[in-house]
Amino acid sequence: MTSAEKLAEAVLLPGFAGTTAPDWLRRRVADGLGGVVLFGRNVVDDEQVAALTAQLRGERDGVVVGIDEEGGDVTRLDVGTGSFVPGPLALGAADDPELTTAVAAALGERLAACGVTLNLAPCADLTLAAEDPIIGVRAFGSDPAKASPHVAAYVTGLQKYGVAACAKHFPGHGAATEDSHVALPVLPRTVEELREIELVPFAAAIRAGVRSVMSGHLVVRAWGEEPATLNRVALTDVLRGELGFTGAVITDALEMGAVSGAYGKHDGLGRSAVRALAAGADALCLGGAAFEPEHLDACVSAIVAAVAAGELPLERLAEAAARTAALGTDPAPASVGPVDRRLGLEAARKALRVQGSPRLAGPPLVVDVQTEPTIAAGPMPWGLGAHLAELVPGTRTLTATPDDVAEVLAAAREVRSVVVVTREAHRHPRVRELLAALSTVDFIRVETGVPGPPDGDGPRIDTFSGSYVSLRAAAEYLA
Repeated sequence: MTSAEKLAEAVLLPGFAGTTAPDWLRRRVADGLGGVVLFGRNVVDDEQVAALTAQLRGERDGVVVGIDEEGGDVTRLDVGTGSFVPGPLALGAADDPELTTAVAAALGERLAACGVTLNLAPCADLTLAAEDPIIGVRAFGSDPAKASPHVAAYVTGLQKYGVAACAKHFPGHGAATEDSHVALPVLPRTVEELREIELVPFAAAIRAGVRSVMSGHLVVRAWGEEPATLNRVALTDVLRGELGFTGAVITDALEMGAVSGAYGKHDGLGRSAVRALAAGADALCLGGAAFEPEHLDACVSAIVAAVAAGELPLERLAEAAARTAALGTDPAPASVGPVDRRLGLEAARKALRVQGSPRLAGPPLVVDVQTEPTIAAGPMPWGLGAHLAELVPGTRTLTATPDDVAEVLAAAREVRSVVVVTREAHRHPRVRELLAALSTVDFIRVETGVPGPPDGDGPRIDTFSGSYVSLRAAAEYLA
């Protein structure tokens, strides 16, 4: 390999399929690939993840092992059960930064035991648009002054055990009404508005010593027509210049629709890699979906060609490789043990917001209204029924779609207590129609997402998270 080829490999963080490292990945790690990002498809349990990371580290010390473990609705370690910690919006609702630090530290200790060196969390985004399709409960709130202490607390707690935190998605995704996984959002913000709102939590994360920041595929017209990931004004002038960030800039996955759709699906991946590096990015995330090694080859070839053509200075590439490598520092030694949900439950209980008097008049019917999870969350266990059935003998459970109105009404009329569980009902017209159809029945509403606008004065519990512990806390309250 030439020096440019080695440096090009060193800035790449691909995903892969399977719960052990495939041969192609092991060879590339041994030859200097920057690292990997783990997703739910790579996880069975903590012991398996620890074995996988040891396998990678056996090929080369210092390999970066990242994971997308936000807690709450976006979990990889607990993809089979639901998260052992509530999500950011629930922590913001609990409004106890010291508790947020403790929760993040518990997560950091667990990640360290699994051999993870980088966690792509926390979201420093704000929940700003009611129709926002992707951030929602992943943010600590909508008020920058209230959310920022939690962002900083999370960074402090997570990094206690040597796992690098990553504040995302710069400059802030919450005001967007498009999902950058599938389209290119334009933020309806002036530079002044960004400074007063979206950039405040990122500044707090930087003051707390966050080791990495993830760029969002978001256009700010005042900075030009390119998304922040490919935009020198965003990454170099604002993030590094104005905010003073000196750590590693990580891109959101380059194959996402906001970049690949706008700049070409195949040749565009390599070109986007070059443009991101030139703009000031350091580590390039690839392969949120199943990934093939030839895509890595395309990125390496494009980067090497750009260096040869003088389009990308070798010094810029070397700087990016060094910042990426700094994220591969081995975390503090810890042993894998049973997952302790007590702290997460404490936080989930503190987050509950109760309206009216949600009390059961007997064994209830629990209707878990299923809607599609976001792309970031993906499928995982969700619902209150199983929890309440365990705590209240005689509980009946019904998993329904928003279209099962007749079935839900018929079942509801047979019992004295009905609990209807939703996930961001305000964003789903058919769910709102189902709730309206139930107006003839007394029911308790449990909302597990962003609460949305007021919808009446009936008994209600907001959990602000669909995590295992948040659902458990709601079930305990009702029981």
